[in-house]
Amino acid sequence: MSAPLKQHLIDPEICIRCYSCEAACTVQAISHNDDNVVVDGTKCEFCMACIPVCPTGSIDEWRVVENYYPVEDQLIWLELPQQQDFSNDDEAAVGLDAIDDSIQALLDKAHEGAGGKAIAPQSASKPSINLFNLGNPLTAIVQGNFRLTDKDSNGDVRHIILDLGQTHFPVLEGQSIGIIPPGLDENGKPFLPRLYSVSSPRDGERPNYNNLSLTVKREPDGVCSNYLCDLEKDDEVKITGPFGSTFLLPNDPAAHVMMICTGTGSAPFRGFTMRRQREMPNVKNSLSLYFGARRPQDLPYFGPLNKMPKDFLKTEFAFSRLDGQTKEYVQDKIRTQKASISKLLQQPNTHIFICGLKEMENGVDEALSDVAREIGIDWAILRDEMRQDGRFHIETY
Repeated sequence: MSAPLKQHLIDPEICIRCYSCEAACTVQAISHNDDNVVVDGTKCEFCMACIPVCPTGSIDEWRVVENYYPVEDQLIWLELPQQQDFSNDDEAAVGLDAIDDSIQALLDKAHEGAGGKAIAPQSASKPSINLFNLGNPLTAIVQGNFRLTDKDSNGDVRHIILDLGQTHFPVLEGQSIGIIPPGLDENGKPFLPRLYSVSSPRDGERPNYNNLSLTVKREPDGVCSNYLCDLEKDDEVKITGPFGSTFLLPNDPAAHVMMICTGTGSAPFRGFTMRRQREMPNVKNSLSLYFGARRPQDLPYFGPLNKMPKDFLKTEFAFSRLDGQTKEYVQDKIRTQKASISKLLQQPNTHIFICGLKEMENGVDEALSDVAREIGIDWAILRDEMRQDGRFHIETY
C-alpha cells in the first residue's frame, strides 16, 4: 500500500451543528449539508483553527487511512467508521505511529484553553440526534414569550415556550435545538440555524405536554436572538435537531451534579433541576449551582431559584456589579466554597458541568485547580480522568 494518510473527521453523533468550525476553517475544508458537517481530507492543512471553537469536542476525531473518506460518504454518516486495521503491514504501522505523534503534537497546541472531547455520563439516557434538519425542519408554535429580567437590567432575557403539536421530538436535558431565523444573510443565502440549549425537562415545560422552553438573551446585532425575543403567541418557528449527545444529566440518584454557569448558560441547568424535581424529589444534597451575573436583576430565574430548598439545590450566586461591593465572579465563589467542593472532587460520583460565556472557562479551571491543589490533587489529571469517565463537561460560547 502507499504511505498512510492522516484524515481529520467530525463525529456526527456529538456534533451539534453550530457551524463554528466551518466559519473558522481558513482553507474551506469544512462544509455541510442538511444532516452533517464534514471535512474534506484533500483540502485540510491541519491548521487547527477549528479545534478551540468547537463546544463539544466532536471536532477531535482522526483516522489513518489508505485513501481519504470522500465528502459524499461523510455527508450521510450516522456514526464514525472504526480505525482501519494496518497491523499486518509493517510500513503502515510505522507510519501510523508517526501520524499519531504528529496529531497529538498539533492537539496539544490547539487545546490550550479548549475543553477537549466529552463523553456522556454512563447513566445518562440515550439521546435522539438530528431528527429534523435544514431540509426538513419542524414547525413549532409559540405558546408564550416572557421577559425574565427587570426593565432596568443589563439585558433582555426571555423565556420562550414552543408547542411541538403532534410531532414526536424527544429531547433530553442538556441537548440543544437549532432555530432557523427567516430571511437571507449578506450573501443572499438562507440563515443557518442558531443553537439554543433547551431549558425544560424531557417531559415538557408542562409535565406530559409536547412542548419545550428556551432561555434567550437579546443581543444588539443578533439576527436570531432579536427574532426570538420579538416572537408573539401563535407565531410559527422552524427548528432543527435535537443535537448533543454528551452534555446530559446522569440518571444515577447517587450522582452529585455540580453546575457552573453565567447568564443564559443556566438554560440546561434549569432542565436538569426540573427533571430531578419530577423524578427524584426526595433525593437530597445532590445538586449544587454556581451562577454568575452582573446583578440580581440580570440573573434569569433568580426568584424561583431562591425558593428552592437548600437541601435539594445548593445555590451560590456571584455578582460582579453590585454597588459598593467588590466584584465577584463564579471562580471567586468556587474558591470561597473550597471546603465543600474539595469533598466533591474526591468523590467518584461527582459530575461537573460548565456552561456560559467562553471567557469564564479559564477562570473556573484555575479556581478548581487551586481547590484541588490544597488537598494534594493535580487538577489537570483529575479533570481528564473525569472527562474520560463521563463526569466533566463544558459547553461555552
